[in-house]
Amino acid sequence: MLDRLNIVKQRFDEVSDLIIQPDIIADQKRYVQLNKEYKDLRAIVEKREEYKTVLDNIAEAEEIIADDGDAEMVEMARMQLEEAKEKLPALEEEIKYLLIPKDPEDTKNAMVEIRAGTGGDEASIFAGDLQRMYTKYCESKGWKVNVVDFNEGTSGGFKEIIFEVNGEDVYGTLKFEAGVHRVQRVPQTETQGRVHTSAATVMVLPEAEEFDVELDMSDVKIIRTTSTGPGGQSVNTTYSAIQLQHIPTGIEVRCQDEKSQHKNLEKATKVLRSRLYERELAKKQEEDAARRKSMVSSGDRSAKIRTYNYPQGRVTDHRIGLTLYDLQNIINGDIDKIIEELKLAENTEKLKASEVF
Repeated sequence: MLDRLNIVKQRFDEVSDLIIQPDIIADQKRYVQLNKEYKDLRAIVEKREEYKTVLDNIAEAEEIIADDGDAEMVEMARMQLEEAKEKLPALEEEIKYLLIPKDPEDTKNAMVEIRAGTGGDEASIFAGDLQRMYTKYCESKGWKVNVVDFNEGTSGGFKEIIFEVNGEDVYGTLKFEAGVHRVQRVPQTETQGRVHTSAATVMVLPEAEEFDVELDMSDVKIIRTTSTGPGGQSVNTTYSAIQLQHIPTGIEVRCQDEKSQHKNLEKATKVLRSRLYERELAKKQEEDAARRKSMVSSGDRSAKIRTYNYPQGRVTDHRIGLTLYDLQNIINGDIDKIIEELKLAENTEKLKASEVF
């Protein structure tokens, strides 16, 4: 393992030299990529130093014990050896996970799209519940949430809502939420107390930076319309809403959240670029998933991933068979436990597929 870590250290030193070169700084795409690599490598290099210290302590203690000199020194060496050997397995396991190749998309911001599925008004209400759940979770992480567009349900919630999330390692965390979410509960409109099943689909896209996607605006049809829904006097009076149609792919994007037409155009363009980027990324994810037989982040939007059962106060993630009887806290944004278990499951799969160990 030390040989592998030494190779990482060598690359870290190379990257450290590169990111201060004027020609690299002038190349924004290369500079951003190298800075991300520097950050990832630094975490491994710091762990390498800790690992080397433990190995040195073991070697030093074994040498003192082999010399069989001063009894007190030998006893201290035995204690040092025992402590170091206890620490080693957990440290090696931690390093193995750190050495798993990182998905470069994980550090990106994300676009989250929630759409009501089967279940009529109840599905729209549930889509609103999911939006609030994610908003509270993102706020707890210190991430910034901006609504891009929404279409309200007739009885509350949303038929569709799109929002962007900005922060550290956003996509790498939220990508596990993509798929079909199902709710089982008695709807507010149900008079006989029967439990209904409704669903909403969540899409999570890595936010594409300008140099990720070549977007030719001559391929984009821009339609300016009035905003719809609640919002005051400006609604239905000014042409601030923007609709983009990408002619080569047929992708359509709408944004009406801002009063400024310019800001809506900026947001809509960002969503369009992310959707185009996601098309290419989806192909790669399918290939990766087929290779790893991954059930965690296969990118299958039609897969039912989680059930929220209100009568039992239960939330079940079907990909890893995790059931938690903590529905109220989860629906209020406390989804860390689920996401951490999903991350662990994915890293375990990657570790099994890795040829390094």
